[in-house]
Amino acid sequence: MQKLRLLLVSLLAITGLFFSLCLSAQSNKNKMRVLIVDGQNNHGNWPQTTQLMKGYLEETGLFSVDIATTPGSKKNMDGFKPVFSDYRVVLLNYNGDAWPAETQSAFESFVKNGGGVLSVHAADNSFPEWLEYNKMIGLGGWGNRSEKDGPYVYYDQDGKLVRDDSPGRGGSHGAFHPFKVVTRNKKHPITKGLPLEWMHSGDELYDRLRGPAENMTVLATAYSAKDKGGTGRNEPMMMVIRYGKGRVFHTTLGHGNDSQRCIGFITYLQRAAEWAATGKVKQKVPAGFPGPDQVSLRPE
Repeated sequence: MQKLRLLLVSLLAITGLFFSLCLSAQSNKNKMRVLIVDGQNNHGNWPQTTQLMKGYLEETGLFSVDIATTPGSKKNMDGFKPVFSDYRVVLLNYNGDAWPAETQSAFESFVKNGGGVLSVHAADNSFPEWLEYNKMIGLGGWGNRSEKDGPYVYYDQDGKLVRDDSPGRGGSHGAFHPFKVVTRNKKHPITKGLPLEWMHSGDELYDRLRGPAENMTVLATAYSAKDKGGTGRNEPMMMVIRYGKGRVFHTTLGHGNDSQRCIGFITYLQRAAEWAATGKVKQKVPAGFPGPDQVSLRPE
């Protein structure tokens, strides 16, 4: 009798596990698939930021997230061929060697045909010689970018968008510090309902970015103060770009782990992923979103 009870308990446990796995598989099937590309980056904390962003997206319940990590050196890159078309969105946490031509072509097709892209922080340093990539991200920095690659784009003190073709390097930043982010487009699905101004935690404030800036809308800026080593201009922090049928979100924020613990950064990332995948945003603004004078961080 005791053996029969144990057998029944075991069968019930196995049946419960089976149904649990089936429900989990069905749940994941209904979620939008996101691919994070990492593996090379001049920011040594990229393994941590990949995991942070993976967690932020998955906690919404909207996404299932995979990771494609490139080889560590250019000579082994030939085998890096993710199937981008299996995903709704590709998140770029990458700044390294050029991808194979076949992979570049597949990525271009993915975006042109409606795939979504999130470019985070140093991903806009990547691929200075890849014209179509620079069209996707709108603006980039470093990698010997200059006036040959497109204008500087910023807001002047009167709130006017400026496209500046003057010669000069592309990409710089001043001292690491907290700074205020100002919304420039209140009607976009990503920004709708967000505060007009909010404090971002300590980060690199990218400035002097330049690029094609075609089909690009600046969502938010931050003032690059000269006393912090900046330009004295209101520099783009968040942008959206249309590339073919694809939707691209580009944020310059997110250098350090603490930078990515900012609830403002997290909220933008989550909402941008939904917009890149669907063109809409249904997520609500979290109660802990930072205000104009105070940083708001997730606990570690």
